[in-house]
Amino acid sequence: MMLRRDFLAAGAGLAAAGPLAAARSPLKIGVTDWNLRKSAQIEAVALAASLGFEGVEVSLGRKPVDNKLTLDSPEIQARYIAEARKNKIRLAGTCLDILHVNYLKNDKLGQKWLADGIRITQKLDAKVMLMPFFGKGALTTHEEMDYVGDILRELGPQAEKAKIILALEDTISARDNVRIMERSRSKAVKTYYDVGNSLNNGFDIIPEMRWLGAKRIGQIHLKDKGYMGEGKIDFTLVLKTIRDIGYRGFANLETSSPSGSVEADMKRNLAFIRKLMA
Repeated sequence: MMLRRDFLAAGAGLAAAGPLAAARSPLKIGVTDWNLRKSAQIEAVALAASLGFEGVEVSLGRKPVDNKLTLDSPEIQARYIAEARKNKIRLAGTCLDILHVNYLKNDKLGQKWLADGIRITQKLDAKVMLMPFFGKGALTTHEEMDYVGDILRELGPQAEKAKIILALEDTISARDNVRIMERSRSKAVKTYYDVGNSLNNGFDIIPEMRWLGAKRIGQIHLKDKGYMGEGKIDFTLVLKTIRDIGYRGFANLETSSPSGSVEADMKRNLAFIRKLMA
């Protein structure tokens, strides 16, 4: 029988192991390139790896050149893939951040970027593409949700063929996200569950995640106001819920840097999550 002191010692050893302990978990911890302050910059890959993350979520770019997104280049894609391999880190997903400019709910150009983003994400072997709906692009009515669902029904087959998940990140409830998913009639369409966004918009995180289940969650963002563990979210319960529903994939830190030092604050938040995982 393991005594309590032995159990605690074993736990401390796992926490110290950091990435080694994480490697044994089906949950992988990545980070967003924009919170590294290197949006759509290849330097984010090496930085994420140096901080101990297992993956990096990369932006596709908000400022097109010659009607093409920043990462819509075979040369740039090859560099990203080589950099990830060199640093032994995964490209955990992409963010179609131009949807902050051309809103998918009412801008035809957003549909073009969506199609381009699927192709780019496939080339990067990133598996999941985040589709943001915030600010003036936020979904506020069922008519807007149905319109987006119809667009995704049209492009869903392309994503399915490319084996890419189209993940909705927004300010609406889990049930409204599923409304869009069902409207799309595509197994490629899932929700990008952001615990901070959900809490800030008045939703109960744990029941929502349990109701959605692993099959309807494409990827996860972990964040809170300030440092993780010092805000309103119970991350012990969040991680337990992620484990209980059987989610296997990346949970990416989308955390700020209260001290002004990205490196120090990301290390602090990563250490907090790894300790809970251990």
